[in-house]
Amino acid sequence: MELPDFPWDRLAPAKRTAAVHPDGLVDLSIGTPVDPTPVVVQRALAAAADAPGYPTTIGSPELRAAMAAWCTQRLGAAVGIDGVLPSIGSKELVAWLPTLLGVGAGDTVVVPELAYPTYDVGVRLAGAELVRADSTTALGPRSPALVWINSPSNPTGRVLPPEHLAKVVAWARERDAIVVSDECYIELGWETEPVSVLHPDVCHGDHHGVLAVHSLSKRSNLAGYRAGFVAGDPALIKRLLEVRKHAGMIVPAPVQAAMVAALGDQEHVAEQRERYRRRREVLRAAIGAAGFTVEQSDAGLYLWATRGDDCWAAVDFLAERGILVAPGEFYGPTGGRHVRIALTATDERVDAAAARLTAQK
Repeated sequence: MELPDFPWDRLAPAKRTAAVHPDGLVDLSIGTPVDPTPVVVQRALAAAADAPGYPTTIGSPELRAAMAAWCTQRLGAAVGIDGVLPSIGSKELVAWLPTLLGVGAGDTVVVPELAYPTYDVGVRLAGAELVRADSTTALGPRSPALVWINSPSNPTGRVLPPEHLAKVVAWARERDAIVVSDECYIELGWETEPVSVLHPDVCHGDHHGVLAVHSLSKRSNLAGYRAGFVAGDPALIKRLLEVRKHAGMIVPAPVQAAMVAALGDQEHVAEQRERYRRRREVLRAAIGAAGFTVEQSDAGLYLWATRGDDCWAAVDFLAERGILVAPGEFYGPTGGRHVRIALTATDERVDAAAARLTAQK
């Protein structure tokens, strides 16, 4: 099995250039949270620290209830406790989901044209064939085993409307394919309100063959906790549970308790949204002043920007100003003229980047 090089290793030269800026590096390349984990979550973790026994793979009763309640309240999707399963963050789930669902050699997996690189890795781990396509019409007569969709998108921030999602689900069901929607940024809608693939407007209240992946990393600053979950078709959830029990893919008990607290509190989510909203406005204005056009970017934690030239030229332009961003080609061949700019830096570093960019006018 051949895996691709880890993309961010290729950013090392640009990072060295950016790091020598007199005012220091502004790293907008990776979407890692920088703000504090909410106190309510920290307290829940500490209170559950005495955990000598093995936790359950399916999740504690409290966590199952919290995940199901969140899906109902936030997504408008009644999945029930048999339709949810915790994961050790969302990245491991994305990487192993094809394999866990029995996808293998001879199968085809569809991913977005511009996509989080781990989708590709997951297909390779399963030994399947990857096809990049944003439209079901582009697939012709193919009958894939699994179709990934990602709304809001990483890297572009594109939001798929309910009617588009419904078409994908209907198309996949005609071919007995599983649809998995990566919705890790669904609580960060800016100019468009994202809709879950599990919403009745999309799947008509029937979750057969449909899963949605969620993460607490961005909404709750829990990236270090590795806290995520998958929701949807109870039959698929059961299949995932059986394999994960054998493989020891278990969320630690203190993290499960922290997830309960995070899912049950919306105040910290609103506060974090406001931080990102402010940073987004500052960076969007500054990047425009530096000659970039921001495209899509209706939701999520990134600005998808272009000057019309090669993405690496844009990376170098920004690195010379002490700002590190991700080249668009990391996400697929059609990203070669864009860069992804993360909102995950402190207010002070975002303001520093904006000052450097607006000074170029």
